[in-house]
Amino acid sequence: MKFEIEFSGHENIRSNHQKTIEITKESHLTPQGDCIVGVNAKYSCADLPEELKNKLKNPNSTVTFSINVGDDYFVIEGKGHPDLILTHNEDIVIRKSDFICPRTLAVKCDKASDLIPRSMVKQLQDPKTIGTFTIHIE
Repeated sequence: MKFEIEFSGHENIRSNHQKTIEITKESHLTPQGDCIVGVNAKYSCADLPEELKNKLKNPNSTVTFSINVGDDYFVIEGKGHPDLILTHNEDIVIRKSDFICPRTLAVKCDKASDLIPRSMVKQLQDPKTIGTFTIHIE
């Protein structure tokens, strides 16, 4: 199963958090949101299809995420978890840790926003940039 979420860049994107990656439906971003890689996302956790949520709640699911911006892409692998809540109305967060809250989409991810190539971050600092966050579950 594959699901794509379009988002835009923002001048305050820093992408230097060592434990998470986030996209948000919000249009405003302060420099403190250092895990956020995109704003104006078309979907949040709450908006995802039930079939996708069910697959994310399977602890045996391996989830691959990709962030595509222009010709650049960044791939992250994570895990589903039976305790995922998936009800946040604004945000999607993928985490290296096991922490679960309504914003958490996946846990035990192998990368965080600090590893996103700086060339991609530079593109994402332009509000006109459109990116795609893709969720792929085997």
